[in-house]
Amino acid sequence: MLIDTICHLDFADFDPDRAAVIECAHVAGVEQIVVPSITVDNFERVLDLCASDPSLYPALGLHPCFSHDIEHDLARLDEMLSLAAGTVVAVGEIGLDFRPAQLRSGQEGAAQQEQLLEAQLKLAKAHDLPVLLHAVKAHDRVLKLLRRQHLPRAGIVHAFSGSEQQAREYAKLGFKLGFGGAVTYERARKLRRLAAELPLEWLVLETDAPDMPLQGHRGKRNEPCRVAEVAAFIAQLRGMDDAEVSAVTTATASGLLRLPY
Repeated sequence: MLIDTICHLDFADFDPDRAAVIECAHVAGVEQIVVPSITVDNFERVLDLCASDPSLYPALGLHPCFSHDIEHDLARLDEMLSLAAGTVVAVGEIGLDFRPAQLRSGQEGAAQQEQLLEAQLKLAKAHDLPVLLHAVKAHDRVLKLLRRQHLPRAGIVHAFSGSEQQAREYAKLGFKLGFGGAVTYERARKLRRLAAELPLEWLVLETDAPDMPLQGHRGKRNEPCRVAEVAAFIAQLRGMDDAEVSAVTTATASGLLRLPY
């Protein structure tokens, strides 16, 4: 069994064939998929989608790459986390994104992103949930905020791209590191080394579908079935059996998110 710890199945990219995409994932052994929100506008869409299929699990959060009415949207997030208690498995996708050359129109500035993240970390603690973290060009700042808040259930650093030292600092705080399509690219030497050398118990698998396609699939829609290919690739890097990588990463994700296993 495999778990895709971040997959945006509610996106319109999947409207034509969502059921077939989910079935393909199941055939590939991906039996559980975590579907996070990115803005207040897709909270209910994520919840409704996950309610329609027992293999899908919702996460609710406000992504740093989109604009938000911070006071209103945080209040709505708090409300929805209460209403969906026992259903939502994490607060996410949340975090910091400090890529100045790639800012989306309307994206919050650094100060607003930090305000939004810290408030959502507090909500995660209040609702006894882990977080799904988006951290780009901002790992040290994210770590500082995490040390300040100290989340008992920690979370997952989605699409981890930091250094070995940063990986170890996240691990000290109980966080797991998400690995997906990026590790399959030849130029990703640092990421490949980390996937090969870090303790396997620190790693979980993801696709971030429909984004972040694997090597050999550039320009195509990513899908949750590709988690099986990520697992096989990491197993090859580590000189291990695919089944062992699948078993350990699944147990880690299942325990962290409290999914049936």
